[in-house]
Amino acid sequence: MGGLITFGPDSPVPAEVQNDTCLQCHQKGVQTYWLAGPHSGRGIVCTNCHTIMEKTTDRFQLAKVGDRNPFFNKRAQIEVCGQCHLQRKAALQRSSHMPLREGKMTCTDCHNPHGTPNPSQLKQASVNETCYMCHTERRGPFMWEHPPVMENCSNCHDPHGSNNDRLLKLTDPRVCTSCHIYDFHPGTPRGATAGQTFFFNRSCTNCHSQIHGSNHPAGKRFTR
Repeated sequence: MGGLITFGPDSPVPAEVQNDTCLQCHQKGVQTYWLAGPHSGRGIVCTNCHTIMEKTTDRFQLAKVGDRNPFFNKRAQIEVCGQCHLQRKAALQRSSHMPLREGKMTCTDCHNPHGTPNPSQLKQASVNETCYMCHTERRGPFMWEHPPVMENCSNCHDPHGSNNDRLLKLTDPRVCTSCHIYDFHPGTPRGATAGQTFFFNRSCTNCHSQIHGSNHPAGKRFTR
């Protein structure tokens, strides 16, 4: 294909050709897995997220979305990602959320939008490894380990935002009873029968406070 290559939403040039122009230089580092990533497979063009002829942010030449504000560089990432990921952007407005709205985090702290060999374009090999970058106290190893915690932090938490405390997918004790229905405790807070105990003050963690893991010899049930 000869002639002038133009960029932008109105360009007749195929996305692959537009991106190849950028990849002549930007083909290493964070762009290494671009061709294998979901954004490339869906025909996303580099100029959907970046500008090439105008300086809009101090870093990354992010496409201008909305008005400038005091933390525009970090806010711009959320706005750029939010153009497509509307549900994730909306989740940030919930009462319990990661500090992206406050400019203390960005989407790219956890994800590499240019592609990775990991699920959900995570920078780390798994959800847990991504969470442990900040929450090192949850890493362990523990003498007594909680299986759903070992498996995936997102079994209980929604990392993008929740209306429940601590980013929980369900309220406590509901998040616990989604698995522990017939195990020692009854399935409902007020459904105790003779000889059974019930949820004290409506929270399992009043007694089982070490739910991420315990190193106490008597901590098999993750109690205090």
